[in-house]
Amino acid sequence: MSDVLSVAYPWIKALHIMSVIAWMAGLFYLPRLFVYHTEQSEPGDSRDSVFQVMEYKLLRYIMQPSMIATWGFGLLLVMTPGIVDWGSAWPYAKLAGVVVMTWFHMWLSARRKEFARGANTRTGRQHRIMNEVPTLAMVVIVLAVVVKF
Repeated sequence: MSDVLSVAYPWIKALHIMSVIAWMAGLFYLPRLFVYHTEQSEPGDSRDSVFQVMEYKLLRYIMQPSMIATWGFGLLLVMTPGIVDWGSAWPYAKLAGVVVMTWFHMWLSARRKEFARGANTRTGRQHRIMNEVPTLAMVVIVLAVVVKF
């Protein structure tokens, strides 16, 4: 198995990067949709239903598959011999960042369900502030992987 992973490493790495890009795009965009949903519509109006469709499709058809692919390809990279130095801090920092992004994904999913029920209690400002979470996690992940501290 390790020989197959070593040979496939460039492909797995490329697919991992593409998955991360798609997932991050959704993690950045969905909170912005929540800001506009909060500030531009009321539960039950026509804009509310448009936002709900956009939010559902973004989460269900782009973000969830790309999160699963990111984790899957990432685990394959971890299993590839010689890629991860477990004696360094960087893989643990990266894992912490990915766990934070996964938590944020789940938090966004819960917020989407609140909008679907007409039960959103957060302001546009609160959604704007939360929109910084994936940026902070991304900084930790990229620095960990590139600098390998």
